[in-house]
Amino acid sequence: MQLVDNNAFLQQLGALFESTKDKGTIWLTYKRLTHDGDDTVMKEDGSDGSREYPCLVRVTDGKKAKFSTKILSIDLDKFHSAYGALLKSSMTALRKRDKKREKQRAEQLAKRKQRMADPVVVDGPKRGNGRRKRQRQVKAALKHAEMKERAAKREEARTKQ
Repeated sequence: MQLVDNNAFLQQLGALFESTKDKGTIWLTYKRLTHDGDDTVMKEDGSDGSREYPCLVRVTDGKKAKFSTKILSIDLDKFHSAYGALLKSSMTALRKRDKKREKQRAEQLAKRKQRMADPVVVDGPKRGNGRRKRQRQVKAALKHAEMKERAAKREEARTKQ
């Protein structure tokens, strides 16, 4: 991995974004750099809280391009503004979310919840005219009660986890 300065990093990152504009993937890793050359020991009392650590930003395309930069805390604001502008300008090729499908699924879920909340009404004569209609309503009411039980068990299992 090649360690470069901040400006060269941003230039190379811009070039990498341009090369993968039509097709490709870029992995960005952003982490705090704590390595001093020997093993790092975490202290429980927090006495080392005043120390400022630099940040390490790594970029790879999974193939041949691998480079990184170390950002000191005093340069962080300047780097973030340039880095953010570069990311905004490079993210134009992304696909937009399909909000129509999400809205349709949300509406279906709302309908299903509404049906579960509404009770099934059983009316009509037990014998004679309309008997079959009443039998279908009774069967639907039983199915509805069973569905409510399953939903309650699912919610209970979800709360236990």
